[in-house]
Amino acid sequence: MRLLLDTNALLWALVNGLRIDPVRELLLADENEVFVSTVSWWEIAIKTNIGKLDANLTELRASAQESGFLELPLLGSHAEMLATLSRYHNDPFDHMLVAQAMAEPMRLITGDGVLAKYTPLVILI
Repeated sequence: MRLLLDTNALLWALVNGLRIDPVRELLLADENEVFVSTVSWWEIAIKTNIGKLDANLTELRASAQESGFLELPLLGSHAEMLATLSRYHNDPFDHMLVAQAMAEPMRLITGDGVLAKYTPLVILI
């Protein structure tokens, strides 16, 4: 199974947070591929720069790579999918992650229940 981590799930996974426990086995299963979107790296960089998050992007990316997470680039096909989405809330990062999950397709792991309105591909934790 191909899994895409929402930014919140990525952070929980990298700090070994309890919120990730419901999907820990999925993330560790050899047959699954776990992806981190470049969109999440942008979100972390922006939120760090404006003081909403205290994080070191370089260290987080290194930890993700050491964990075996694969990087998913943002593609034109993802933007095309984004153009078809309804607006359930106003977070542009979440919209792009949903669009990527739908376009690939892959399961999106998130703690944001609103994202489940977009697609059954969401795994809510």
